[in-house]
Amino acid sequence: MAKVKGRKKVQTPFGSRTDVGCVRDHNEDSLVVAPPLYVVCDGMGGHAAGEVASEIAVDVIARSAPEHADASALGQAVEEANLAIIKAAREGMGRAGMGCTCTAAILEKERLVIAQVGDSRAYLLHHGKLQQLTRDHSLVADLIEAGQITEVEARVHPQRSVITRALGSDPRTQPDLFEINVEAGDRLLLCSDGLSTMLEDPEIEKILVSASDPQRCAAQLVNEANGLGGYDNVTVIVVDVTGLAEQRRRKMTRRSRVTAAMLILLLVGILAGCGYGFNYLASNAAYLVEQEGKVAIYQGVPGELFGFTAHKLVRVTDVAVDDLQPGVANRLREETIKVASVDDAEHLVAEYEADIAGRTPDDGAVR
Repeated sequence: MAKVKGRKKVQTPFGSRTDVGCVRDHNEDSLVVAPPLYVVCDGMGGHAAGEVASEIAVDVIARSAPEHADASALGQAVEEANLAIIKAAREGMGRAGMGCTCTAAILEKERLVIAQVGDSRAYLLHHGKLQQLTRDHSLVADLIEAGQITEVEARVHPQRSVITRALGSDPRTQPDLFEINVEAGDRLLLCSDGLSTMLEDPEIEKILVSASDPQRCAAQLVNEANGLGGYDNVTVIVVDVTGLAEQRRRKMTRRSRVTAAMLILLLVGILAGCGYGFNYLASNAAYLVEQEGKVAIYQGVPGELFGFTAHKLVRVTDVAVDDLQPGVANRLREETIKVASVDDAEHLVAEYEADIAGRTPDDGAVR
């Protein structure tokens, strides 16, 4: 029976399912779901052989695959799996001639690398459109490329199951390597030919687009393949590409927090500046105003600032406003006379007193 091989746990939205199908009596497929590594292997060689080969392949790849998206290193892991299958057959494990296909992928942020041998496929759903990333190593794929048959004819060709490259057949076998840039919102699909021979690409695309949850999507793909006959084992891995979306979200969150902190600091600075200015004015400035017919000296500024008074009475002088020059008297009655300090205010009052004392009776202020 097919097994899922684990590795380190990474929070990545994915779904997978493998099923024996409706005709076969055992499952020769194996898969790895260990983010950022995903592998599908389809065994061949009959009972107690194909499943052994696919099991060996996923074991070796899960153990040897790189931690990051390195196509060359992933290809090397697949080559090691090939040699391990050949060695196992020679040592009597499984059966001579056993082998398997392999499509291995590492998805890291917005970088996807694939190593592929055989006809298990990798697809990418990008902006709602499905594209096959891998090329089948099969007889019918070669015939299509040569222009001898069409894709429609390939689906019913009597030799459609013949593959031209597989793990376990030749120690010199090398995988095709792919390096692809992806983006958040894309969806990766790895599958054995039990899916791709039963469902055409438009049908696969429709399910990938409509099923938002990757696990439900994987189950629906398998169910559709079985509903059309399920002539082969079918294995599916669906992975949603998050890319740098989470990293960008965290960056935006950090930026918002920094902006908020800066605004708070700016507000605190403004309030502190206002407080300092308020205190400075209240402690240093002064003004003269009429109070009960006399000239009064106040420290601070008239009126209110942010709801607080910024002045206090220093003293009410003996200088009568009516004894002042008319222009000065009118200013005191209608507004205030502002000066830089209480000392300046006292000096100004002294000038008023001197002016009044120096006048003759005929020079008195108009009453």
